Amino acid sequence: MGSSNNLVLLILFVLAISLTLVAEASQGHRETPSEEEKKDLKRQLRAINKPALKSFKTKQGIIYDCIDIHKQLAFDHHLLKNHSVQLKPTVLPEWITYKNISQKVSPLQLLQKGISCPDGTVIVKRTTMQDLMHAERLKSVGFNSSNRLPAGHHYATADYKRTSVSGVKGSINIWDVQVAQDQVSMATMAVAGGPVEQLASISVGWMASQVNPWLYGDHVHLYTYWTGDGYRRTGCYDVRCPGFVQVSKRIPLGVLIQKVSIYGGIQYQMDLVLHQDHATGDWWFIFGGENVGYWPASLFSPGGVANRANYASWGGQVYSPLTEASPVMGSGHFPDEGFGKAAFINGIQIIDGSGTALIPQIYTIKTHETSPTCYKAKYIHDDEEPWIRAIFYGGPGGCIGQ
Repeated sequence: MGSSNNLVLLILFVLAISLTLVAEASQGHRETPSEEEKKDLKRQLRAINKPALKSFKTKQGIIYDCIDIHKQLAFDHHLLKNHSVQLKPTVLPEWITYKNISQKVSPLQLLQKGISCPDGTVIVKRTTMQDLMHAERLKSVGFNSSNRLPAGHHYATADYKRTSVSGVKGSINIWDVQVAQDQVSMATMAVAGGPVEQLASISVGWMASQVNPWLYGDHVHLYTYWTGDGYRRTGCYDVRCPGFVQVSKRIPLGVLIQKVSIYGGIQYQMDLVLHQDHATGDWWFIFGGENVGYWPASLFSPGGVANRANYASWGGQVYSPLTEASPVMGSGHFPDEGFGKAAFINGIQIIDGSGTALIPQIYTIKTHETSPTCYKAKYIHDDEEPWIRAIFYGGPGGCIGQ
């Protein structure tokens, strides 16, 4: 595929994961639903929130439920009616290890003390009426696939394009980014594949958002996103729709991340993996060495990521309405400030088609910046640890009308 087609693939990938952001901004704040709409939302809630064996409410007012692993929302998907839960991948790749120069956030640090689900259950954030109102707004917005970036969307990434990618890894630096209403700032690692008109993608990372006061309304959260067709009909964030099969009882999608980096001080990172099981084709999400869950291969077409991906990306993205200055990305500082001041993703690795973990060759990774006056990306490719392959990225924002 030529360089122009590579750019089209990159742009459509960004379009797919940013659709919900553009949709929300274009709709504005919806008025309070009518009584009939409320009744319909309540019916949907009864279908989505499965009976809990145990529940917890955090200090932030978030409710987590312990759901029977075999009765979770994923199995409402028509393609997963007869799906057998896989508790772990059949084979785990042996990733290359690096020296640790910052503090790692472990699964045990994600939830406050006292939250513990029993065996045979998974932990899930309870869906609220506000969550459903947000989903309804997305359905009401049309979207035309094109080869232009959505207005107000900016990114600074390191991208890898090859014919066969079956896994990616990265240690994502965590920052408590403050954003205004209708803005988003995120750090992401992703895979994508398929024809440009039917792009499939999976991304994971952290997100700070005020696009909707009910979507990650407090500080920084772990997030996931998937789509099988460029978000035309499939996919969602976290578990806001059937599809992702949760297996962890300790790591809920959308969980608040409370260990964050300090400018010029202690740095926190989280080790994330997206790995395709060669035996089943399922895409596993692994946090800090623990299996969180997976997207079954049946959710994706053979031309998408069901039979490997062909694109991987690491870096930052932001969104803001055109009339407002764009928010900070990463730490809010440019890459040249270096470790402890600029945001980074370290330990970049890929799994090739044979299932072997590789440090990408220098020439295979390219950086992309849509608004270099506000955000930059710097690819690090030293020969010695700890920065063998990494990206520093981010910036103070302030772009208006782009």
